[in-house]
Amino acid sequence: MKIQEFLRDHKLITDGAMGTYYSRLTNNENAVSEFANISDPESIRKIHKSYISAGANLIRTNSFAANRQTLNIDIKEQVKIISASYDIAKQAVDEVNRKVFIACDIGPISENAGKTEEEILDEYHLICDTFLEKNPEIILFETFPDIRYIKELVTYIKEKAPDTFIITNFCLNKNGYTANGISANTLLTEIATNDGINAGGFNCGIGSGHMYQVLKRLSFPINKYIYIAPNAGYPEQFQNRMVFMDNEGYFVDNMKQIVALGVDIIGGCCGTTPDYIKGIVDQVDIHDKNKGNRINLNKEQTEQIELRKNEFYHLFESGKKVIAVELDPPFDAKDDKIIECAHKLKSSGVDIITLADSPMGRSRVDSILMSVKLTRETGMTVMPHICCRDKNMIAMRSGLLGAYANGIRNMLIVTGDPIPSEHRQSTTGVFDYNSIRLMTFVQDMNREHFSEEPIYFGGALNYGRGNIDKVIERINKKQAAGAKYFLTQPIFTDEDIDRIKYIKSKVDTKLLCGIMPLVSFRNANFIKNEITGINVPDDIVNRYHPDMSKEEAEWVGAEIASEIIAKLSDKADGYYFMLPFNRVSLMDKIRIV
Repeated sequence: MKIQEFLRDHKLITDGAMGTYYSRLTNNENAVSEFANISDPESIRKIHKSYISAGANLIRTNSFAANRQTLNIDIKEQVKIISASYDIAKQAVDEVNRKVFIACDIGPISENAGKTEEEILDEYHLICDTFLEKNPEIILFETFPDIRYIKELVTYIKEKAPDTFIITNFCLNKNGYTANGISANTLLTEIATNDGINAGGFNCGIGSGHMYQVLKRLSFPINKYIYIAPNAGYPEQFQNRMVFMDNEGYFVDNMKQIVALGVDIIGGCCGTTPDYIKGIVDQVDIHDKNKGNRINLNKEQTEQIELRKNEFYHLFESGKKVIAVELDPPFDAKDDKIIECAHKLKSSGVDIITLADSPMGRSRVDSILMSVKLTRETGMTVMPHICCRDKNMIAMRSGLLGAYANGIRNMLIVTGDPIPSEHRQSTTGVFDYNSIRLMTFVQDMNREHFSEEPIYFGGALNYGRGNIDKVIERINKKQAAGAKYFLTQPIFTDEDIDRIKYIKSKVDTKLLCGIMPLVSFRNANFIKNEITGINVPDDIVNRYHPDMSKEEAEWVGAEIASEIIAKLSDKADGYYFMLPFNRVSLMDKIRIV
């Protein structure tokens, strides 16, 4: 019997935790069950048999953490552990006289191990290939924070073994978001609209009570089976060990409510034991065909976020050259000068002021709070830069909600400059996100919380960094994550302009071309020699000399900027002015066409 046939007429009950249960049986909190596939296979087989005896119709291979980063092993050891995990599960199933399914269990590979996305994807391919050699019926991706790798792996598996039943489960927090800030609603839509995924849902992260609270607010897709496996609860420290309390009755009562929502597959994650699974088996009618509140989730419909109320958006739609000027917030609490600059920019006809987020990794007034004050004091439209360097997911979400509550509707989302080397021993960069992941998060918040008046956000374009086709590929990824426009690095050379024009010919997006009018000989040399990613040629530097007055140097910088603007006029949708030292007087000297 295939799993699809079973699910037509039954609810499917899976096993519970392997890792925490193995630690409990061995009385060793630090025990890693995956190593026991080789060193103690009999214990793993007995755990599988215990779950089967409790009534589970599906067991997962003991391979969740079988990646090289987590186990600190080489490829040969990895393949051996993964292969053994399936063989042990198969042996346990072959010893019983009823149908029990085996799911090949694949957990997420850490992205904090200094590896590229390509290297991580290659390791996932190896894991999949090792399992596919066993001709499995089911492959399960569980506890993932997003679907990025899974989408590619689903295609990879289906091309090699089209009949493989693929399950994708994600790990939520109590608010219904993953560690990467993706909401449960968005993930259900991703599951629903991916033809290669057969079932999906949520596991780990939260206990059964919180899982029920999250799920009851959702509608499940009509075209997929739903799999839910919460933790037993939350661990507590007891005699220097982290333990889960025994709460089988509470867990089972919540699982009955979860099943009543229309869930098809249920089981347990961290802290659950065979007693938890037996409780579900005894209390849940597996012949109940209730499908709950199912809807047809359409990804295109959920992504059509209207921006009609956004004034900045309408500037692009009108066809005028949009003028954005960046101001750096102060290093201290003295904000009178930046407010004065903002008033001058307003009188100069600037459309929007952007506020940098502690550029070069040195603390300044918070970009969101400074933006709120500037728009309150001047009435100007503002665009704070939001970088990923300083805040974890919790702080980032709080900041975004606070910005929205204070009327901020425009943002520039960037990864952020690294911490200066002299401070790295005392200051740590967070980087829970990169810019693309943060864009995805904000896009998700637009759907979940801001749909009536969403945040309109853009991204940075480092047009000169490496292969131009790779640059375009990254632009496309940012667009897919919701970026509606791009602000480029400062442009100085004809080569830069040619690259911008090539990008514009390949990508349908709005470009604010970066203009930095250099204001002195020293400033030109500093930007040329100290700032990576900005190409200042010698012929630009040579137009300055050390003995120039401030006024003379500003006119040279303004003239160079005017020349570059003229060359870009047929491709630029607007201009993004980075004024050294907040020299807003330059705006009256520059010709904008």
